[in-house]
Amino acid sequence: MKWWNKLRPVAEELIILALVLAAVLAANIGHAAAGSAGAQGYGLKIFRVESALYPFVHVYMRTFDQEMNPLVNLNVLNIGVMVEGRAYDPRKKQYLIQPLKGREEATRSILVLDTNKALKGPDFEAMVRAAARFIDAKRPQDQVALLALDNSGEGYSLLSNFDREPSILGRRLADLQPRSDKTRLYDGVAAAMQMAGSAVGGDSSSDVDYVVSTSIIVLGSGRDDDSAINRSDLMTRISGLKIPAPIYCLGFGAPETKEQRNLQALAKNSFGKHYPIGGAHDTITRSIEDIQHIMQSDYVLTFRAYIPVDGGRHNVKIGVEYPTGSGIMYYDTSSFE
Repeated sequence: MKWWNKLRPVAEELIILALVLAAVLAANIGHAAAGSAGAQGYGLKIFRVESALYPFVHVYMRTFDQEMNPLVNLNVLNIGVMVEGRAYDPRKKQYLIQPLKGREEATRSILVLDTNKALKGPDFEAMVRAAARFIDAKRPQDQVALLALDNSGEGYSLLSNFDREPSILGRRLADLQPRSDKTRLYDGVAAAMQMAGSAVGGDSSSDVDYVVSTSIIVLGSGRDDDSAINRSDLMTRISGLKIPAPIYCLGFGAPETKEQRNLQALAKNSFGKHYPIGGAHDTITRSIEDIQHIMQSDYVLTFRAYIPVDGGRHNVKIGVEYPTGSGIMYYDTSSFE
């Protein structure tokens, strides 16, 4: 056993080294998680890359922590940029980042409103006030569409196509009444997703703005009565969207129910957020303001591409280190033409 006594210290060192390497490897794998919140509690999602002004490329991205709230006050030192394997140097001012709130690009929102008779009374009145508050809080260039879940053959009706005039939207909203016998939630959300993916603007008032993102806001109980599309198929469609459309859900009615879980699943699968209002109508204003804050806290990264015009698609990787100097970076990838 003398030989073992001599080798024992070496063996112990090797075991310790192996454990350290395993821990480092696990950490690196965790840091490579793209488009989802990691162990440090944040992440990012690229939802649009625009190269119409080539060689300048705009990358539109959403950042979020574990509560799906945006990261604040990001600057170039928080951001890493790589195009076709070429890393950009923030110290050379090769790119810049700005919050969407102070820019002129427009966003679109589709309000999906439940008109079931079961909501008649304080819940329905609070829901309509929430929709009106959302319209009033938007920026002048932002556009809103109204879609009601009702008794029609398709399970929904388009009350208003995308418009940026609060007065027009307000008049359409004022006519809404809780008269529906059923709520085909999934059919209505599927229709909103189709609108989100459409390039057609709608009225003349909304065609003049450059739209960079579309969000869906569901206001209702979360119940679904015999939709033509089932929940599983809808979730597959949400996951397969080329350009993500976050779904924000304000759930009226009892908390901790199957219906609230329906809304929670829609929000989680789409990088949105769920607000279980229940009967706490005094929380509605804060929830609406939070949704507007999230939508306007997207970031626009602008960089100059050095690739000659060739008509091909090229990969871009964006990383976020938060806070600066933490040494932990999460990333997402996309491409531009």
